[in-house]
Amino acid sequence: MKIGAVMFFTTYSMQPAELARELEDRGFESLWVPEHTHIPSSRKTAYRVGGPLIRPYYDIYDPFIALNTAAAVTTNLKIGTGIALLTQRDPIVTAKMVSSLDQISKGRFLFGVGNGWNQDEIENHGTDFKPRHVLARERIEAMKAIWTNDEPEYHGQFVNFDKMQQNPKPFQKPYPPVIVGGAYPYAARRAIRYGNGWIPRADRLEEGEDGIGTFIKLFHKDCIEAGRDPKELPITIFRTADNIEQLRYCESIGVDRIVFTLPAEPRDKLLPIMDRWQGLMKELNG
Repeated sequence: MKIGAVMFFTTYSMQPAELARELEDRGFESLWVPEHTHIPSSRKTAYRVGGPLIRPYYDIYDPFIALNTAAAVTTNLKIGTGIALLTQRDPIVTAKMVSSLDQISKGRFLFGVGNGWNQDEIENHGTDFKPRHVLARERIEAMKAIWTNDEPEYHGQFVNFDKMQQNPKPFQKPYPPVIVGGAYPYAARRAIRYGNGWIPRADRLEEGEDGIGTFIKLFHKDCIEAGRDPKELPITIFRTADNIEQLRYCESIGVDRIVFTLPAEPRDKLLPIMDRWQGLMKELNG
C-alpha cells in the first residue's frame, strides 16, 4: 500500500521544496496539495465536516505552483492535486497546466479532481452551483480531448470550442490518472464514468454497514456492472490516523494508497510527524 502526505502550503508553513525532499528521502510515495482560490467572507456554506474553517483554507498557495516547486527538487516523488476544483477552472488553461507539469515532472503527476462543496466560492467564478457536476464532467472530457488529439474540439452544454491545437501533450499516455474525489454513491459513479481512481470520504475506518469497507465493496460491484475492471480504479483514502491497525484494515479491504495530513506548520513541527509515519510504513511493509 502506497503512503503519501497532503499539506496546505502557506507563507507560515514548511515550504514545498523542503517538504518534498524530506518526503522523498523517507520513502513516501506522493505529495498532495488541496485547492481553494479564495474563501468568501459571507461564509454562507457550512463546512462539510462541521465547525469553522481552519486558517490555512484562506491562506493556501496555488496547488500547481506548489507542486511544480516540489517536482523540481525531487526525482521519484509523485505529486498530486488533492483535489483540484474543476468547477473553478477553465479547461483549456487547466489542460495546459496539467500537461506542462506532467512533462516537467517526467510523468509523476496525479490529477485529483472534485466538484466542490462551497457554493458561494464556486458561484464567485460565474458557475451555477446546481449543474456543477455536468460542468465538471464536460471539462474533464474536454481536457481528455485536448490531451489525446492533434486538433481537439468539444461541444457540450457548458464547454464548447472548435478545432484547435495545444501542446505539449502529457508525458503519461494517454494522460495523467484522473482520480475523482467524493462520497459514495455519486462521486463513485463519476469515477467509474470518467476516472482512473476514486478518493472516497472515509469518515469511518472500521467494519460495519456504513464503514468504508462496505462502500468499497459496492464500488467494486458497480465497476463490474459498468464494464470496468476495479483494478483500473485504485482507491486512495485521505486523512487517515497514525494507527497501524487502521492502516492494516485499509490494506485488507483493497485500499491502494493512504494519504496522511500534515498541518500548516514549520519544519520543527512536521519532522516528528513524518518520522512517525515512516516508522508506520516500515511496520506495515514488514
